[in-house]
Amino acid sequence: QGQLVESGGGLVQVGDSLRLTCAASIRNFGSYTMAWFRQAPGKEREFVAAIHWSGATTHYADAVRGRFTISREKVKNAVYLQMDSLMPEDTAVYYCAADQSSYIHVERDVYVFWGQGTQVTVSS
Repeated sequence: QGQLVESGGGLVQVGDSLRLTCAASIRNFGSYTMAWFRQAPGKEREFVAAIHWSGATTHYADAVRGRFTISREKVKNAVYLQMDSLMPEDTAVYYCAADQSSYIHVERDVYVFWGQGTQVTVSS
């Protein structure tokens, strides 16, 4: 079994930055591809970014590419999401997820472990 705990969310202004952290308690964490999803009120949970278990490949949703950066630190069992140039449409609950597949997936059903989420609110 595994546990993911997100932190770092908060209320910020347009153009500000935030860094989300996902602390993972998963056996063989280094073998999991990790991702961030988000869910805004009244909308479905959507893919934001992912990093392959090797750390060699990342993938971003078009809406965040160039503004968000995903990274991982295997020795700390942690995944990060650096969010810059935040906009009101980035307001959502952000979730960390883990997948043991060999490839990066954007479909949420593939991910086997999920955190409880952290709220990000961008005020204009």
